[in-house]
Amino acid sequence: MIVKTILVTGAAGFIGSRCGELLAERGHRVVGIDNINDYYDVALKYARLRRMGFDVADGGIAMGARVESATLPSLSFERIDVSDKAAIDALFARHRFDRIIHLAAQAGVRYSIENPYAYMESNMLGFLNILEACRHYGTEHLVFASSSSVYGLNEKAPFEEDDVVISPVSLYAASKKSNELMAHAYCKLYGIPSTGLRYFTVYGPYGRPDMAPMLFAQAISRGNPIRVFNNGDMHRDFTYIDDIVNGTLAVLDHVPDPRLDPHGLPHRIYNIGCGHSVPLMDFIAELERNLGREATKQFLPMQPGDVSLTYASTARLEREIGYKPVVELPEGMREFVRWFQSDANPLRP
Repeated sequence: MIVKTILVTGAAGFIGSRCGELLAERGHRVVGIDNINDYYDVALKYARLRRMGFDVADGGIAMGARVESATLPSLSFERIDVSDKAAIDALFARHRFDRIIHLAAQAGVRYSIENPYAYMESNMLGFLNILEACRHYGTEHLVFASSSSVYGLNEKAPFEEDDVVISPVSLYAASKKSNELMAHAYCKLYGIPSTGLRYFTVYGPYGRPDMAPMLFAQAISRGNPIRVFNNGDMHRDFTYIDDIVNGTLAVLDHVPDPRLDPHGLPHRIYNIGCGHSVPLMDFIAELERNLGREATKQFLPMQPGDVSLTYASTARLEREIGYKPVVELPEGMREFVRWFQSDANPLRP
């Protein structure tokens, strides 16, 4: 194996922390960065960092500080905000990254309605800083996070990468589609090989507390009602974290083939999900079975910025990269609940 120097942004996040950990376990030199903002409880972010071998207490890393993993010698972490251009430029000058997994972003569809400027700063300016650093310092391959939310009001299912996506229903979705366009432009102008991954709904241990699995599990465990939007008529392409991370790393190893692009560019977009849509009520039932408690359900209308269906066609990713998810919902839910009820969960009720 050829050892690479790899940057993972959003390294204290759900997907990023596991990507950094696995890359280091494979022997690569990995630098993770994250601003550790308080969009959700930072105790979970610090728990992920401790899982990666960083000896840090909650709130124990100052902005700009750097720490080394005690268990993975090739893994380090720096607390940096991607919207800080000077810090990003200095980081690239120090490390000269071969490959990049850019996952740092202000997450949350509903939060974007109340806090639009946070999305422009992180998702737009932050991504521009990464692209500019790639332009000036070079990289073999930039893999970046897009989102299933770009499909917006698309009514055709399953969603395919060649579908027209010009009907976003949230600023978050618009920012992710903008990222795809920005990457394409920088690929054309400066030859930066780039791949965008449209992530569908990810769940599993250490998952985000603002997402349905954690929200529902917390409420059910406490005997509180869960809010079920669109009166339960929702379908999601729920995908287990291990499948998502394995797919992301497989993509990182495949620099886009210009022959696959209609304009001859080393640029590609892929859906990454489980490849089938699960009714939300079935998902809740599986969670109830594993928790051993029935949920009290509060049925509500659709929320602004939300969509009723996500359903990924993963045929392109399977054909070109060999991706095939293997964890079915019952197995994934068992692993999630096992972690949720354990001491490893800092937010356990």
